[in-house]
Amino acid sequence: MAVAAGTLGALMATLDVSIVNSALPRIQGEIGASGTEGTWIATGYLVAEIIMIPLAGWLERLLGLRTFLLIVAAFFTLFSGICGMSTSLGMMIVGRVGQGLTGGAMIPTAQTIIATRLPRHQQPIGTAMFGATAILGPVVGPYVGGWLTENLSWHYAFFLNIPICIALMALLIIGLPSQKSRLDLIGEADWFGIVGLAAFLGGLTIALEEGQRDQWFSSPFIVGMFALSVLGFVMVMIGQLTAKRPVIRLSILLNRQFGAVVVMGLVIGMVIYGTAFMIPQFLANISNYDSMQSGLIVILPGIPSLMIMPFVPLLIRRLDIRIAVGLGLMILAYSAYMETELTALSDGAAFIDSQLLRGVGTILCMLFLNQAAIQSVSRDFASDAAGLFSAVRNLGGSFALAGITILQEQRHWFHSRRLEETLNANALRVQDYLQHNGSMSYARLEGIIQTQALTMTYVDLFWIMSVGIACVTPLVFFLRPLARNAPISTGH
Repeated sequence: MAVAAGTLGALMATLDVSIVNSALPRIQGEIGASGTEGTWIATGYLVAEIIMIPLAGWLERLLGLRTFLLIVAAFFTLFSGICGMSTSLGMMIVGRVGQGLTGGAMIPTAQTIIATRLPRHQQPIGTAMFGATAILGPVVGPYVGGWLTENLSWHYAFFLNIPICIALMALLIIGLPSQKSRLDLIGEADWFGIVGLAAFLGGLTIALEEGQRDQWFSSPFIVGMFALSVLGFVMVMIGQLTAKRPVIRLSILLNRQFGAVVVMGLVIGMVIYGTAFMIPQFLANISNYDSMQSGLIVILPGIPSLMIMPFVPLLIRRLDIRIAVGLGLMILAYSAYMETELTALSDGAAFIDSQLLRGVGTILCMLFLNQAAIQSVSRDFASDAAGLFSAVRNLGGSFALAGITILQEQRHWFHSRRLEETLNANALRVQDYLQHNGSMSYARLEGIIQTQALTMTYVDLFWIMSVGIACVTPLVFFLRPLARNAPISTGH
């Protein structure tokens, strides 16, 4: 029952990463947010989750596992209700950040429950359950959110969490024993690192998100956010040098294999979260898909992932990690390259093959890289490596959403101007079009230009992702073969 509770919590936390993606156009319209502002609904959750994942281990020791999980489950329910009742962008962002902070705690603690509550011979079952939720949650999220949006309302994408949280809390009370709190650990905490990590990640992400709209360093606000980010980084480094147990042990990045794993994980996170965000946007803006139709396309990578999952233990023991990760990266790069052939007439069918390939590439990369992250450092630092790898992957997602916002505005403007330059007002074909389309001809022509420019912008973004993966693929040569007798662990 404890493992079921941990798995359910992890599923809910990973599901809520992407549950708003398909419903985002509808949510933006109802709460009065622009397209660029709407990315905060997704980014706020990710940034908060990144901050919480490294803190979860310390908070678990401080409060006891059951008490800690009951607290975060209760607050996750509260913040889900705030999201569901939101009437403004500010209220929605508060709810999403709260969801991310509490949901981020449920992911590493699920692994702790599997490791501590199950005997060794049953741990592969718990690991498989957790692995299925870690991969399936972000994939199923857009479909669940789309179905609820089209058949009920987008509000139910958040209200769905309330009965699940109630069941989760009941399982925790029954399945986990109570543990004594250790409040003495408050004095031993790496407070420089904790505060610095929040300032660094928060300031950097806000600066990247808002920089384009506020003209970068011409805005005092953006300058302040970058300064906050630098200050936060300095505080993290002070914590590294002075704390007995730093909140996040950056020294393990000097390990050649772990450093390579982190770089690959960062780029893979950018692709996974970036495509899960872009594809529903393309289908809504170009193909006029509703939320549920978009969700059906986004869910496709989950099909090969679930089919391969039962064979993961065998693959990890039999397949060389360099071959597996290299193959996975090439598949991911090719799947993104396939989407550079999109046109303004493309619909969901254009994404089917690439999405199925993306599912295969994702599971090959992420499961093997998680094993490499843990095995590349000593046993004492294994939890630090797992937490840092998970945080970096989510950080890649945050960078991807910020980068998409910046590039989308720039490339859309660029393509719009270039297309307009090709249309000479005195050209016979232009004059003929204007005469045959009457009083609405100018508006129709502008609509065509904007649609074509937006399509070309999405093509640029997919091309950049394809090249980015190709650039980090040679890092597989820094990987060492996995230990054959090591226990299999699955990261978020």
